[in-house]
Amino acid sequence: MDPKSQRVKLNDGHFIPVLGFGTYAPLEVAKKEALEFTPFAIEVGFRHIDCAHAYQNEEEIGQVIRSKIADGTVKREDIFCTSKLWLTSLRPELVRPALEKSLKNLQLDYVDLYIMHYPMALKPGEELSPKDENGKLIFDSVDLSRMWEVLEMCKDTG
Repeated sequence: MDPKSQRVKLNDGHFIPVLGFGTYAPLEVAKKEALEFTPFAIEVGFRHIDCAHAYQNEEEIGQVIRSKIADGTVKREDIFCTSKLWLTSLRPELVRPALEKSLKNLQLDYVDLYIMHYPMALKPGEELSPKDENGKLIFDSVDLSRMWEVLEMCKDTG
């Protein structure tokens, strides 16, 4: 797979690889077992690594990316890393802290793409899927256009 020819130009002039390696694995699958394929994916030519806070494996994904940089397989600029803003962090004041947490977990200075996981807000907090006493999701009311503005500000700051 030739990573240079398998890209699409984005509106801002950056390029995104057309083929991405998704890192989601069910929680019952051991993280180490699920992530043994990520180094192989990079070795065979995947350059878009798709992760998310909700996958609960950003630390492991970051470790893999850094190890592939350290062993000379890739440079940081060769990897297009995507992460996602989770539903409990869609309030505008929570966006940047959530991004910073993902960057810390990944141990990267930047992600190439940071998007909202779903356009549906849940009650802020540490629980990924906050539920009431009846087991129903607890939704939150969020101005998605304001949240989007904060995402754009994060991009503008690098």
